[in-house]
Amino acid sequence: MAIYYQDDAVQVTSESIRVGGHTILLADVTYVWHARGRTTLAVRGRVIGRGVLVLLLSLPPLVALVCVVSLAWSAQDRGNWTLALIILAACAVGALALVPFLEVPLGWLDRSYERGNRVNELWVQHHGREVMLLSMPDALRFGQIYRAVQRAVEQQGDRG
Repeated sequence: MAIYYQDDAVQVTSESIRVGGHTILLADVTYVWHARGRTTLAVRGRVIGRGVLVLLLSLPPLVALVCVVSLAWSAQDRGNWTLALIILAACAVGALALVPFLEVPLGWLDRSYERGNRVNELWVQHHGREVMLLSMPDALRFGQIYRAVQRAVEQQGDRG
């Protein structure tokens, strides 16, 4: 028996698919497909959180740009470029020192995109009936499970 996917709630083997305590024999599955499910509050929250994070990451560079233009404008009016260049150099060094700390929010943003922005459903045709096996908002995990079920059903078809 080959195991194609296994976690705490789902197991896909060369013989069966186990989801949430239910077991379906692969020999009884004739077709596998996926569909888009209804959007949940968690998915909407993830999309809104992603937008807020992008806004928060975009604001500091925009504010810095306005400050640089303002500083250059005032230095031109007063003819005092030395102070302006010292302030710009200090800000540039400070910005470079803060760049490594962007790893955390950019990691959150990356994981948010991996998880997707919709609910996915896994369906099979089992004994002539359409059965929804799984519905989840985690796109990465859903993709792994869906590919595992496809491989298992294809391997079953090659044997039969």
